[in-house]
Amino acid sequence: MPHQPQRGRTGRTLAARGARGAALAGGLALLPLAAACDGGGDGSPDGGRTETSAVSAPSAGVVAPAKVEVIAGLTGCKVKIRTDADELREGVCHTPGGDYLITTFPAEKYKLTWLDSAAIYGGTYLVGPQWAISAKPEMLEPLRAKVGGTIQDLDARRTAAPSSDK
Repeated sequence: MPHQPQRGRTGRTLAARGARGAALAGGLALLPLAAACDGGGDGSPDGGRTETSAVSAPSAGVVAPAKVEVIAGLTGCKVKIRTDADELREGVCHTPGGDYLITTFPAEKYKLTWLDSAAIYGGTYLVGPQWAISAKPEMLEPLRAKVGGTIQDLDARRTAAPSSDK
């Protein structure tokens, strides 16, 4: 009798689940780093906690659904899928105005976990139900007018551990 790969409760092989998990972890680790490199910040050394701010879309009557291709179509780009995992899908849009990433999630809990991870690096994101767009801050308002959502500024200092300088 030939050796069968070990399968988990979902019927997927453990190796397949491990590969998807590694792809997700890599995507989660690199995305905020790439998207948060906007060079912004006031450089203030206060080190205090700063609240996350959000701006809602009053002009957008509808918020885009959580599908990378649909959101990309609404923003006017032909998306290239970069990550396709159980926990998220991510597509890259290249436009003359700049590049941006569209990330969608099968459930809101995955988006919240992703945003918590992104907060470590700071940055500004356009966020909707089960999706987020990572782009230069000046690109977010025009994108918000097309797809709705809220602009969230995630301050890296709010999640940093306090320094032990004495």
